[in-house]
Amino acid sequence: MHAVRRPATQALAAAHRRIVSCTACPRLRAYCERVACEKRRAFRGEVYWARPVPGFGDPRARLLLVGLAPAAHGANRTGRVFTGDGAGGSGDFLMAALHRAGFASMPTSQRPDDGLVLRDAFITAAVRCAPPGNRPTPEEIARCLPHLDAELAALPRVRLVVALGRIAFDAYLRLASGRGGAVRPRPRFAHGASYRLPHGPTLIACYHPSRQNTNTGRLTAGMMNGVLAEAARILSLPE
Repeated sequence: MHAVRRPATQALAAAHRRIVSCTACPRLRAYCERVACEKRRAFRGEVYWARPVPGFGDPRARLLLVGLAPAAHGANRTGRVFTGDGAGGSGDFLMAALHRAGFASMPTSQRPDDGLVLRDAFITAAVRCAPPGNRPTPEEIARCLPHLDAELAALPRVRLVVALGRIAFDAYLRLASGRGGAVRPRPRFAHGASYRLPHGPTLIACYHPSRQNTNTGRLTAGMMNGVLAEAARILSLPE
């Protein structure tokens, strides 16, 4: 169940090997391993992945979605981003929207062997290890940024980035600034806001599809549909 997938390109495969073997953040590594030992009752009989989680999707993707970090009993258990956090969790919410927009082959994401295929889309995260309380430190985010940089470099067709939440938005902006110089004026996070960055892909801000946001109505299916419809519109334009 937890075999590392073989991405279609050597560069992506190399980036993923470095991600999975990363030990740069001792606090996060210790937390992931502790969660894997203690487990949640519903997953008592499962072997947790408990390693840094690489991105997943189409290596020829033009759409890149960047989340926050693996869920402790979701991707930290299954080894695939936005996978296994339960019915109605962030993975299912996001995948249902991607399925409606034509980017995903099915509307759920529960197991790494469920047959899910992403079309023209790749999903990754700003931080690759589950953080306690879903709160990585600024230093941990910075240490993880080279992994996002390596994945982006291995995805040469990306034209559009959807940042799921403020942490992902800020992390991607920091990466974009490092690649092409500071972005001025600095884009501000607001759901649905779209920015054509001077060096690299267009950036769209989106609330994170966490239960905290979806259960309270801060992020609805219609709002998520709107972001992906705008993404599809931009991708339909000539380069």
